Amino acid sequence: MTGTDESADEDALFVLSAVLLTPAQFPSVLGDDFPEACAALELEPYDRGYGLVLGQDGTGARWTVAVDDVSLVAVAIAAWDCGMEYDLSPGERTVVAAIPGWPLALAVAAPGVPAPHDPDPEPGADDDASRPTLTPPDTTAWGPAQRRLGADEIALQWEAWREQFDSEDEQRRADAGTESAPDAHADMDGGADDKAAADREKGSGGPEVLHDGVRRVLKELHGYLESPPGPGRVRSGFAPGGARMLRADGPGWSLVARTDDIAYILLDDEPNEVLPVGRGPELPRLLEALDKIAVRPS
Repeated sequence: MTGTDESADEDALFVLSAVLLTPAQFPSVLGDDFPEACAALELEPYDRGYGLVLGQDGTGARWTVAVDDVSLVAVAIAAWDCGMEYDLSPGERTVVAAIPGWPLALAVAAPGVPAPHDPDPEPGADDDASRPTLTPPDTTAWGPAQRRLGADEIALQWEAWREQFDSEDEQRRADAGTESAPDAHADMDGGADDKAAADREKGSGGPEVLHDGVRRVLKELHGYLESPPGPGRVRSGFAPGGARMLRADGPGWSLVARTDDIAYILLDDEPNEVLPVGRGPELPRLLEALDKIAVRPS
């Protein structure tokens, strides 16, 4: 493999990007948890995980190369995130699998080679035995992959989403006041927030408590506490101020939350909808408990 733009034969890989595939951090487009993500790539779900190197060969074809040198890939990603150059060139012995295509859309391409394209099938290869070509999810559709990507985006842009929610919350309260109607915001405990409670707990508004999908998600999250889910179903990451950013997934739903703030839920059954869950007295306890069973980056 090579990370340079020097000319090479067709088997060389020009590295464009890389991601981790571990219980604590994996491309959510691939599945709700680590074993499911590994299964999508036909990889064994080993605890130490893999590094996924995305690049092009000498013909311009897209390839995703899974390597078992997770530390090397992690160092490269950290360097790139800091704006530093790093030549990621895993050794041939570390390669576990070479999978055609990319699971994620990349806006870059290797210089000096043809434009990115799916590799041609190997001559004489059995179509039933060959690996399926990876493709990024269709952004015009809505489904499990798009739902998980949406939750990832909220986690990355938490402050922007929080400001938007506060603005919408204030507008709803203003509209309710104009109409002389009681504030109907409800937290996950089912109680309506009055103005005094709202002043005590900013952002305590949430989706309609009778929303069946939200109630189902909260019930399943409590179930995770009684019977721990598969690795990666609940993940905990860094957040400012000593808080933790939680990501949890289940069949047909995704949750993203900060342990010191509210939560957002996305559902397969509610295309492009983001449902906020107010803190109330119960959500902090639930998030704290989930954080204790969550997988954390090493």
